[in-house]
Amino acid sequence: MEEFSRIQRLPPYVFAVVGELKMRLRRQNIDVVDFSMGNPDIPTPPQIVDKLVEAAQKPVNHRYSLSRGIPHLREAVCRRYERLYGVSLDPESEAIVTMGSKEGLAHLSLAMLSPGDVVLAPDPTYPIHKYAPIIAGADVRSVPIGPGRDFFEDLTAATREAWPRPKVLFLCYPHNPTTEVTTLEFFEKVVDFAKDNNLWVIHDLAYADLVFDGYKAPSFLQAKGAKDVGVEFYTLSKSYSMPGWRVGFCLGNKQLVHALARIKSYLDYGIFQPIQIAATVALKGPDDDVQRICDIYKQRRDWLIEGLGRIGWNVPSPKATMFVWAQIPEEFRKMGSVEFSKWLLQEAQVAVSPGLGFGAYGDDHVRFALIENDHRTRQAIRNMRRLFTGNNDPHDDDESE
Repeated sequence: MEEFSRIQRLPPYVFAVVGELKMRLRRQNIDVVDFSMGNPDIPTPPQIVDKLVEAAQKPVNHRYSLSRGIPHLREAVCRRYERLYGVSLDPESEAIVTMGSKEGLAHLSLAMLSPGDVVLAPDPTYPIHKYAPIIAGADVRSVPIGPGRDFFEDLTAATREAWPRPKVLFLCYPHNPTTEVTTLEFFEKVVDFAKDNNLWVIHDLAYADLVFDGYKAPSFLQAKGAKDVGVEFYTLSKSYSMPGWRVGFCLGNKQLVHALARIKSYLDYGIFQPIQIAATVALKGPDDDVQRICDIYKQRRDWLIEGLGRIGWNVPSPKATMFVWAQIPEEFRKMGSVEFSKWLLQEAQVAVSPGLGFGAYGDDHVRFALIENDHRTRQAIRNMRRLFTGNNDPHDDDESE
């Protein structure tokens, strides 16, 4: 059969290994506690759903929409940025609606990059930050991140060693999967580095509002001169628990926003208009629902971190995101993240994401997504404790400790 060059450049999808095993167990009626995919389970706030239903009843909203997004939605996200970050954006030239961040990142990469261009991306990182440039024909150079590393030292080394000179730097803070957070001062250094090295910056702010313990995530666009060198992607998927609605935004540099708008004009007619109308209501409303959703994730974080600690798996408590990034216990680390994840799934019926799926530097970690309730989390802790300790007493209960 004919081989397609872009498909051949895509690496094997590591997560499929765990996904296929999970489905095989479920077909055997084995109950799996699933922390593997960051797929929010919290219902979308009812007033947003009600607005969708109301707008969908109107035939005028059934026609083709605008690939750039309706004006009221672009205006609403710009007002949110002004209110939360003090960032002024022109909804006509500095904002565009995307079908979630993933589509926007992929199409912006296609608009910006040519075969042979070099892109810098963190390792580990969310896969689209690497796969989007690869699909566009670019080459990706990794910038290792994590405890004990100096980001700008590694960034300088990666830039110096790359040929041709890198064109784009991808970032994501709060970070998926590592949950690392950053400061405005960090973004200011990024802007300076980008200007000195003629780099575009694409920042993914998917977890802007899932922040805990008093931490507030800055916007890249708050940094002086940020709009000169890059854009930021924002999404309603997590903040408003609207993942399947696919509503995101690309904001910032006019040239990049225009490039994305131009390529999207050839490829799509935008999101179903009732969804955009409902998303406008979400952004214009009070932040009560955003805070309520954030509080649910914080509670789940606490349940999981506490439970893991009780079984001897001590993991730092993240300040943001809907994930826990857990280094594999030392006695099991030599297995690597894929085999360890398969082992947890087969022996404890607990599904996690192997760190290798996010990059080579993630292979000693696994990622838990905070998508299970208290009861299910306690069930997972019991199963893992029996596996780690060899205690197979079915009456064993972690709450008795």
